[in-house]
Amino acid sequence: MTHAALGAAIGFLLLAPQPAAAHHAFAAEFDSNKPVKFEKAVVRKMEWVNPHVWIHIEVPLPGGKTEMWAIEAGTPNVLFRRGFTKEALLPGTVIVVDGYRAKDGSRRANGRDITLPDGRMLFLGSSGTGAPVERR
Repeated sequence: MTHAALGAAIGFLLLAPQPAAAHHAFAAEFDSNKPVKFEKAVVRKMEWVNPHVWIHIEVPLPGGKTEMWAIEAGTPNVLFRRGFTKEALLPGTVIVVDGYRAKDGSRRANGRDITLPDGRMLFLGSSGTGAPVERR
């Protein structure tokens, strides 16, 4: 192989599209038999990243203690289409979250529904991943 051909082959490989991070199935990480509900959860941070939005919440416990949880939601594009904006869940917003706990027992959950302070309920879940479907 000539140097020019070798250079072209290497250049092609470097410019070829790289596969995106794999999109996991709901059942790979979360357990539909372990529902969780967080009442009076306080939003601490919301990450608008692909492939999923993450909502970090502080959950009150009996006795006045709290614990931090990370809630996985759908993709940013899907949430925007459902009515979310980057201003919808500002830090300090008190919400109710229904979802499903992580199989590994960590403080992560796949969010199903979120109830906002004004009473509106929005579907957080990802469609097509094996997650429980939206309630109508």
